[in-house]
Amino acid sequence: MTSVMALPPIATVRLRPRVEADPRSRPAPLFQRKYATNAPRQTIVIPTFNERDNVRALLDRLATALPANNTEIIFVDDSTDDTPAVIEECARDYPIAVTVHHRDTPTGGLGGAVVEGFRRSRGDWIVVMDGDLQHPPEVIGELIDSGVRDGADLVVASRYAAGGSRDGLADRYRRLVSRASTLVTKVFFYTSLTQVSDPLSGFFAVRRTSVEIDQLRPDGYKILLDYLVRNRPGRVNEVPFTFEARLAGASKAGLAEGLRFLRHIALLRLGETRLRMLAFALVGLSGLVPNAFVLWQLTTLGMHYLPAAIIATQVAIGWNLALTERLFRSRLHRKSPSRVARFFLLGNADLVLRVPALALLVDEAGVNYLVANVVTLVVSFLVRFVVVDRVIYAQRPTATANSVNPALGVEAA
Repeated sequence: MTSVMALPPIATVRLRPRVEADPRSRPAPLFQRKYATNAPRQTIVIPTFNERDNVRALLDRLATALPANNTEIIFVDDSTDDTPAVIEECARDYPIAVTVHHRDTPTGGLGGAVVEGFRRSRGDWIVVMDGDLQHPPEVIGELIDSGVRDGADLVVASRYAAGGSRDGLADRYRRLVSRASTLVTKVFFYTSLTQVSDPLSGFFAVRRTSVEIDQLRPDGYKILLDYLVRNRPGRVNEVPFTFEARLAGASKAGLAEGLRFLRHIALLRLGETRLRMLAFALVGLSGLVPNAFVLWQLTTLGMHYLPAAIIATQVAIGWNLALTERLFRSRLHRKSPSRVARFFLLGNADLVLRVPALALLVDEAGVNYLVANVVTLVVSFLVRFVVVDRVIYAQRPTATANSVNPALGVEAA
């Protein structure tokens, strides 16, 4: 990770001691002190999905908890309802600057929305929180004060630190899933998470200079884990908090998000290329079943094993193509007959080497033809993966950022 410069206000600003009328009174929290700077002190990033009934109460509590002249709030919205319109209406007479960015394509899920908020933020500190009031706005000041006081890069609002609570989780089942998910994560990423009791928290504050946005690859709602593993922040503090009950609406967690979470863990642990290679190997392994079955059937009917192997290969290629299209679906830009043709061409190019090798193993070495067939398929796997990954399903550059409508404060994707 690149070295991080100290935040200028911390290094260069010395406030004179306050003269208190009451000697027992305490100085104002660091969070409330005002610095002469063009950028806001803190940016609050709130990803939303159909949270229209929570917006007004959330903004009311944020206005009470935050200094208006040193804060900006960015909603990144993936809603299918009128949540953006509700936010815009509430923001008209709101004391804090509010921006809404609606994404028609929710790339990366909630984590992708948070990264979009990172890109658009201007504050020295970026606070991430949900829009359903399970994350109390009143804790934001403690998060930033902790980071400024101790020079931390990240401050996590933790349900599992001493004094924290997860009472807001809907039922015993969700509490069990939450605890199990946290345990699994800490086992897989022990080195990266030694300072963090709640690596799956959705409520945290990061020092702007500690975020390497281009390194983040979010997939789903666990953006903090992605940041911890990929950006590897320096000092990490925790502030305990009580995870509150959702004000309105339904939880977005479910089986689909659970599977997405497991896939994200595998991606972080193995790396993108190795994970695709593993998945590609499993696809190829599954193709051995139709290949061997067709080969066996044709030879049973009296066909010579070499032409039977060629026909069996065509069946297996079709099988593998269907699964590979699913595996590389994020790279499919349009239906392409040429892609299908290249896939079949690659599969049959195998035969130029596999058929002579197959004949050599069977006729000269005396290996059973079914076993020899499997051996030649395994040997060709690596070359086929490289060609599929780098040529047939090559990654294309992503599009640039979206435009801004400054008149409304609402941005269109």
